[in-house]
Amino acid sequence: MRLPSAPRIDLLEPAIMLATVVQWLVLASLVGLVVGVGTSAFLHALFTMTGRTQAVPHWAYWGMLPLAGLVNGLLMTYGYRALGTPGLKDSIFAAVHEQGGRMPWRTLLIKPVAAIVTLASGGSAGKEGPCSHLGASLAAIIGRVFRLNAELRQRIVACGVSAGFASVFGTPIAGAIYGVEMLVIGRIRHDFLFPALIAGMTSFQVSKALGIPYQYYAIPTLPGFSESLFLRTVLIGMLCGVVARIFVDLIYAVRNAFQRLQVRYQLWPPLMPLLGGLLLAVLITVIPTDYLGLSLPLMDRALQGDFMPYLGFLWKALLVAVTLGSGFYGGIVTPQFVIGAVAGNAFAHLFGISPTLGAAVGLVSVVAAASNTPLAAILMGVELFGGVVGTVYVSGAAIAAYLIIGHRSVYPDQRLGHAKSSWMRVRTDVPVGQEKTHLSYGLLKSWQQARAQGWRAWGRAWWLAVRHRKNAHDDES
Repeated sequence: MRLPSAPRIDLLEPAIMLATVVQWLVLASLVGLVVGVGTSAFLHALFTMTGRTQAVPHWAYWGMLPLAGLVNGLLMTYGYRALGTPGLKDSIFAAVHEQGGRMPWRTLLIKPVAAIVTLASGGSAGKEGPCSHLGASLAAIIGRVFRLNAELRQRIVACGVSAGFASVFGTPIAGAIYGVEMLVIGRIRHDFLFPALIAGMTSFQVSKALGIPYQYYAIPTLPGFSESLFLRTVLIGMLCGVVARIFVDLIYAVRNAFQRLQVRYQLWPPLMPLLGGLLLAVLITVIPTDYLGLSLPLMDRALQGDFMPYLGFLWKALLVAVTLGSGFYGGIVTPQFVIGAVAGNAFAHLFGISPTLGAAVGLVSVVAAASNTPLAAILMGVELFGGVVGTVYVSGAAIAAYLIIGHRSVYPDQRLGHAKSSWMRVRTDVPVGQEKTHLSYGLLKSWQQARAQGWRAWGRAWWLAVRHRKNAHDDES
């Protein structure tokens, strides 16, 4: 019997790997430093402006929201026309997947300024979108200054995104993973992880040193592992997957409605967010103003166990959909936090779970589903709640929600890497907003046989489809 030969000792590969580690320690630390300063400046400006408008009387929103919509429309329309770079999209996904890590640098401040206007006026959105955009843009500038090649520029832009998320939420590990995991559904570039983690940790430390406050939540200690509690948290995760699907569909529906309205009547583009501001002002005559802006106090109350209405998540989702769908600019992750916490708190009573645990599980589940980032969401739960909430409960709920939502995303430019079920098929590397899922050949064949032969034969047809899929898998192995 011939024994396998020992691997050849090659000193070149370890030397290259060592050089790669050193390279990214330097570059990613520089990205984290620059992005940490940039996002901290933005967050301080945001906190100052929202603090001044937080206590305005209810009637003031009738003037603030339409005016903010008009300002957003002017910035996003004419700002990009005046400062945009021909041939380059101001999109993180385009920068990584299509543009070799390049982004237009002259439009750097348009989105952060528009987001401050949105949130200070009461628009319902998040604060992380401008931070991730700042991070990607600043990282792209660094890649340009150092004349990096396209592959390295892709990595450095992902570093910037991760640094932005880590800085805004105070979750450096989850932020690093989120910036990488959000790029493609079902596939993670592991070669992006080390630089993203270094950039995220650096940015977080810089922002903390510059006075950005972070809030973490103490969840009561849980008993030992219980199969019953695990299954109940999975059920909450499944419900939150449905909530995330409603949220995503609302955003697309409102955006399409405003676009059709503009095209049909040939309306001036900045007029659309102005109309959106008027609609928001009408909605808050029946919806509490707690659901405007970032709504972080609402999330805090949900996590503290205060009673939340069953339709609370719907009010927040509707206001966010009108805000972003009409043309305001803002982030999309913070609303997922609020929607998830409110929904999880409300649903917890249905399964005999404490509302605090339900809110924590719901927060993580909606982020995992709506953004298609289950790993980052799980780590975010561990970092936000100190790991006390029980990683196993959060994990089961988050992955269940990620599956329930199907192939939908709050990011229409997010790429598809793999189908979430072996019974579905998708084209890979296609934006999720442009692709429709299809039934797999085996399931479609069994469905057709069932319709032709009657439902009594359905069980046999389904079993044959499963066998066909298993045999095909064995042949590939």
